[in-house]
Amino acid sequence: MVSEGGSITLPGTAALTQVGRLATLSWEVSRAIFRRPFQFREWIQQCWFFASVTILPTALVAIPFGAVIALQLGSLTTQIGAQSFTGAASALAIVQQAAPLITALLVAGAGGSAVCADIGARKIREEIDAMEVLGVNPIQRIVVPRVLAAIVVSVLLNGLVSVVGVLGGYFFNVVLQGGTPGAYLASFNALAQVPDLWISEIKAFLYGFVAGVVAAFRGLNPAGGPKGVGDAVNQAVVITFLLLFLINVVLTAIYLKIVPPKAL
Repeated sequence: MVSEGGSITLPGTAALTQVGRLATLSWEVSRAIFRRPFQFREWIQQCWFFASVTILPTALVAIPFGAVIALQLGSLTTQIGAQSFTGAASALAIVQQAAPLITALLVAGAGGSAVCADIGARKIREEIDAMEVLGVNPIQRIVVPRVLAAIVVSVLLNGLVSVVGVLGGYFFNVVLQGGTPGAYLASFNALAQVPDLWISEIKAFLYGFVAGVVAAFRGLNPAGGPKGVGDAVNQAVVITFLLLFLINVVLTAIYLKIVPPKAL
């Protein structure tokens, strides 16, 4: 393809350029986290904002997620005669897979979209350019507190979703499917291990970082006008979702190769 200036543009070059710019922003954010002055008050405000818009929806989504997993696995284990392992299977599925994804999707969808809209509005009003003229690093002043807030809230919400999801699965398996409470808890204690919780928190940490960085990246690079900001918000949510599922596949594969399953 030939651009308006006469230069030749290879197919896919624009996408690779965006990937490179996103990776550069991730590196700049990682470096700016350890620089002074740290915007402590802004970070606290952003943590409160993320928590206020995600706690209730996350808890409400975790209950049906745990119920669906418990009901599906309960039906399957009953068919193959392994109903006593329903607790372990459902709890591990919730802790390792469902909890981090639920947390990340809501953090990216609710909090990340608001962050992208806020930064995008600042960009089209030329507030970001004014900061740079005044010698203020916009990444350290605006982006870092929001990325750290997304990370902290993701890690904390992940624990909440794990607890609510496991309790919901326990309720639906024991009450609706006639499972045995003792067998549910015993199988969970027999197969679950501490690394299962660690990989869940690691996923939540990375998901929060990705959600914050992608939201900031699209907010810093909107098209012209308010419509461009709206398009940037939609793009940020979609890109974050795709990256989260890709990261989940990679981390799960690495975890299953490194950590051996717990023997009965």
